[in-house]
Amino acid sequence: MLAHAERLRRASLSRLTQLFGRWLPDDLFVGGPNSRQRSYPVSLTFWAFLNQVIHPACSCRQIVRKVQLWHRSRNQPMPSSQTGAYCQARSRLPQKDLDRAHEKLADQLAAGPQTKGCWKGHRLRVIDGTGLSMPDTPANQEAFPQPNTQSPGCGFPVVKLVAVFCLHTGALIRWVQGTLLEHENRLFKRLLEFFGPKDIVVADRGFCGFGQIAAVLDRGADMLVRLHQRRLVDWRRGKTLGPKDRLVSWPRPYQQSDIFSATEWRGFAREIQLRILKVNITVPGFRNQQIVLVTTRLDAKRYPADELAKLYLRRWSVEVFYRDIKQTMEMDILRCQSPAMIQKEIHLHAIAYNLIRSVMND
Repeated sequence: MLAHAERLRRASLSRLTQLFGRWLPDDLFVGGPNSRQRSYPVSLTFWAFLNQVIHPACSCRQIVRKVQLWHRSRNQPMPSSQTGAYCQARSRLPQKDLDRAHEKLADQLAAGPQTKGCWKGHRLRVIDGTGLSMPDTPANQEAFPQPNTQSPGCGFPVVKLVAVFCLHTGALIRWVQGTLLEHENRLFKRLLEFFGPKDIVVADRGFCGFGQIAAVLDRGADMLVRLHQRRLVDWRRGKTLGPKDRLVSWPRPYQQSDIFSATEWRGFAREIQLRILKVNITVPGFRNQQIVLVTTRLDAKRYPADELAKLYLRRWSVEVFYRDIKQTMEMDILRCQSPAMIQKEIHLHAIAYNLIRSVMND
């Protein structure tokens, strides 16, 4: 990932369009508020902003120089060397165009040939949350308050993200964002619409709740998650499927989860059938560890415990994905001064990440 990013940071705007035009053609950016601006049409503004995201050390003035070179190569009048016109064009970049570009790219990547013959016919989706810092402006503080453990004026605004990645290609499929005051499970609920039949959602134990599992099942998908530390297991109950492998029923709790509405809660099944299995995790150089997994895949012959354990170990790939996008691409500290531009900056980082993933998968 780092090698690809380093090469792209040295690329001109024309080179970027040549490399990535097959995935993001210019007809995605037709019209819009910049369509009559000869110096900064929507498509050129997008590629300039994308180049700045890929190369965080590149200032607006350096990007303007690249835009001037782009115009000169086409024998067009060059824009001014001042950065005001570029910054205004960037702020007018339509959010719907960025949404459409990301969705098109993510769907192409997640449905690519690398996913053919995937894990036992299932598409693997992994979810996890993270946080991003940003400049300490009044607007950013109001939209994304700093951690309440920090004194006023001593911290930075933080946006919380919960994202779903494709385990086959590393694609960032979708994400939702909120503040530190919103629980990850509340954000996860907004991702449910992106799960469907043949999907297996792999998650850590923070997402191991009756409501979350029942909601995934209602989408026709399945789930593999580590058992939450507060839920006790009685290995004497349920049907034995193997050593420390039990088929159990989880009744719908009487107390409704505050994540779901009363109508949604009553719409869940009164009980769900699950497998609970204790597996050994063996990693060379580390001590062996036993963990308890919960899955909605009930066929012990088709889905043996050791294979489910290997699949759950792949969940750690999401940490690599986040490292690539936050550290390699330097997204961990955003740079824009307003919430609206923060939103666009996050979208551009996601698009840049998926474009590099597309090149790597090719």
